[in-house]
Amino acid sequence: MKSFINVEDIGPLEKALAEAQEIKSDRFKYQHLGKNKTLMMIFFNNSLRTRLSTQKAAMNLGMNVIVLDVNAGAWKLETERGVIMDGDKSEHLLEAIPVMGCYCDMIGVRSFAGLTDREYDYAETVLNQFIKYSGKPVFAMETATVHPLQAFADLITIEEYKTVKRPKVVLTWAPHCRALPQAVPNSFAQWMNAADVDFVITQPEGYELDPKFVGNARIEYNQKKAFEGADFIYAKNWSNPGVTNPADYGKITSKDMSWTVDTEHMSWTNNGKFMHCLPVRRGLIVTDDVIESANSIVIPEAANREISCSVVIKRILEAL
Repeated sequence: MKSFINVEDIGPLEKALAEAQEIKSDRFKYQHLGKNKTLMMIFFNNSLRTRLSTQKAAMNLGMNVIVLDVNAGAWKLETERGVIMDGDKSEHLLEAIPVMGCYCDMIGVRSFAGLTDREYDYAETVLNQFIKYSGKPVFAMETATVHPLQAFADLITIEEYKTVKRPKVVLTWAPHCRALPQAVPNSFAQWMNAADVDFVITQPEGYELDPKFVGNARIEYNQKKAFEGADFIYAKNWSNPGVTNPADYGKITSKDMSWTVDTEHMSWTNNGKFMHCLPVRRGLIVTDDVIESANSIVIPEAANREISCSVVIKRILEAL
């Protein structure tokens, strides 16, 4: 595996899930693969779980790790071509990227959507520059449109907690005070479509995700109807994807608090498990009683980030 961005990059899901369980049972089994190899992690945005889990996974596999926070420990980087660099940006990404590639064996990139230019965001401009110019394998630690390490961890968690062969999994929009990217719901939809689950997406009208990620998911605008009989509820806010109205891209066009997941919402499910990628805004996305309940699996879900990343890094190391 030379890059990891979308679900198809991981290959057959059954094999990837089996590999995840193998690694979970012995996290240091493949330490020899990373000996004298270096992972460089590039952060254009803040991180907690992604930074910690990715660094831990790489160390489990015997790697050296370099972490670069672009906003705190580097020159400000220009990403656009054809500009006169007479502002506060001292270095162009097109020089910085190949330099970074000189110091490592693989690169993880985290770069969020700007949420002002849909075409720019969905072209994955920053990520693709790393793929093109670094000369090294690149994996996504969340980008403008996808977060595959999170979605893979979500699938591992669902496999561990499901009580029926083909569970009903619901991705539900929930309100938020800030405009958030669509990366997590995009990847979750992509991975659930590839898995053997009954997958439903519920959101207010106008918040439809990009069709290439929605795939064959059933869309239900009635949240209660969507929740009925669900085995897993995955709550996540996303700003308007601009699919039905491009002018709305990145905007908050609904703050409907009736979509907040509370005890009544969960009572509509089949004793459903509650999931969220974290961090979560309590009282907006979910109430205290739900996220603190026995059916909340957000902590095991977060712990599985180490496992999903271990599989990805292992696959890349094997291909070096």
